Amino acid sequence: MKKLLQISLGIVTSVGGFIETGQIATSAQAGAAYGFSLLWAIAIGTVCLIFLIEMSGRFAIASHHTVADGMRERFGSNYFLLTLLIVSIVNLLVLASEIGGVTLALQFVSGVDYQWWALPVAIIVWLLLWKGTFGMIEDGVAILGLVALCFVVGVFVMDPPWLEVAKGLVPTLPDKQPLHYGFIAVSILGAVIAPFLFLFYSSGAIEEKWDKSFFGANRVISTLGMSFGAVIAAAILIVAALAYPPRGITDIEGYDQIAPILTPALGKWGFYLFAASLGITCLGAALEASLGQAYLVAQGFGWNWSEDAKPRTNPAFSLVYTGFIAVAFMPIAIGVDPLQLTIFSMAITALALPFGVVPFLFLMNDRNYVGDHGNGWISNTAVLVIIGLSFIVALITIPLQIFGG
Repeated sequence: MKKLLQISLGIVTSVGGFIETGQIATSAQAGAAYGFSLLWAIAIGTVCLIFLIEMSGRFAIASHHTVADGMRERFGSNYFLLTLLIVSIVNLLVLASEIGGVTLALQFVSGVDYQWWALPVAIIVWLLLWKGTFGMIEDGVAILGLVALCFVVGVFVMDPPWLEVAKGLVPTLPDKQPLHYGFIAVSILGAVIAPFLFLFYSSGAIEEKWDKSFFGANRVISTLGMSFGAVIAAAILIVAALAYPPRGITDIEGYDQIAPILTPALGKWGFYLFAASLGITCLGAALEASLGQAYLVAQGFGWNWSEDAKPRTNPAFSLVYTGFIAVAFMPIAIGVDPLQLTIFSMAITALALPFGVVPFLFLMNDRNYVGDHGNGWISNTAVLVIIGLSFIVALITIPLQIFGG
């Protein structure tokens, strides 16, 4: 019964990391610009993430190592420092975007400009980490993120053409703006396959002392949990595809255009449900991104680490997330547009994925760490193909998008 409860909580709380500002922004842009045709990007990104999440849990159970700890030990300090630098830049952009998402939610309900909320939000994130426990972060805040199910409700209220929706799951070439289409597709993939998710997950498996009896539970949580989050992400895209084109909106330029996304389906309550979904899910993701970074640094350098321990017992670990939050809130405080920051950071995430994922695949095929619990050819191939395609498309589209090619 206890394990069944843990599985249920794991599935439900996956929303807290999967649905956040990256998913909301990229899915809304995709739906407005290209209808249902980019649903396939959410689907294949989710398949890749399921493999990676399951691997990170399996690695922690089989080796009693976290991903970061294993990478440093297996590849040495020099390679780890390179990976640390790249992943840290990505995580910093992601955390800034999540803080921006919370500040925008507060702006929508208060009328006070988002910049003024940046410092209070950063302090709240820090306080929750400083005073909280791993269980509170993983379960407490994340369960509140179930408010995002309002997007699924919105889909059924708006009753989309389901045959056209199903066609969107099949990759196709666009009729217009192929470079922009590729850029949005790779931004969706970056939003789905965020590195902090599997760093956080493997650390959580160690924090919760998962043993070999959790191999099955790990598969269930990773598969159903990520699929649960993907359904909500797909719902956001479908609602956007139904809500925006009829109003002549095909290019989302700011979150003020995204905010009324649910009003055609749910009326005035749709606005407040959107604000609640944005604020709560971004808060959960900000906590996980901050913890993921602290885990990465502390484990890589062999420091004491645990969210369940008092800060005085692992001061370096606590200092990492403190400094990380202090830097991440600054772009929002000085007025960087949260939507543009989000879309850019998601694309950069896709570009950086090989640096963290490829060495992880080596670990998952190293019997010294995982014994008989290594990867099969299906998981290796699926992850390599999806990560490789994401990297190539990102490499082509990001410079052209930035320089207006």
